[in-house]
Amino acid sequence: MTGISTAAPDAAFRPEEFRTALGRFATGVVVLTALPASGGPPVGLAVNSFTSVSLEPPLVLFCVGHHSTSWPRIREAGRFHVHILAENQHRISARFATSSADKFNGVDWALAENGIPVIDGVLGLLECTVVSEQTAGDHDVVIARVHHLEVRGDGGPLLFHRGGYGRYTALEPGR
Repeated sequence: MTGISTAAPDAAFRPEEFRTALGRFATGVVVLTALPASGGPPVGLAVNSFTSVSLEPPLVLFCVGHHSTSWPRIREAGRFHVHILAENQHRISARFATSSADKFNGVDWALAENGIPVIDGVLGLLECTVVSEQTAGDHDVVIARVHHLEVRGDGGPLLFHRGGYGRYTALEPGR
């Protein structure tokens, strides 16, 4: 991959307009957690640009801003967890979306057997490692391999839409 050019766009719109237009697309919300290899407290990061890539091998993709101070520490850890947040976990998402030094304060969590922090009450949990990372504009696109997964809940997912949190409502009965 060669990446995406960061040259000036040829479109006549501002970044704020781009963000507003893409805010019309609802996304789920996940939180990444790890215990840095260099020691110190656990680290975490909220992400709403998350999707599956492949079933064989099991791969996921997410994007992280270049300004993130948490992502380098998560990457350094080697293995990390991706937590699929439930609709009642918007405060956790908001907390992990900040640059606070202690994002875990006030959050119910524990260390899993693999030594990686696990947030209580999530719908799903994926244990991952980075396969590739590509610069794309002001973000990095990360592809990660899923090594272990757990389905932990049956509730609705936390959604992000137009700069706010919401919940899923089925239009027709599903599976």
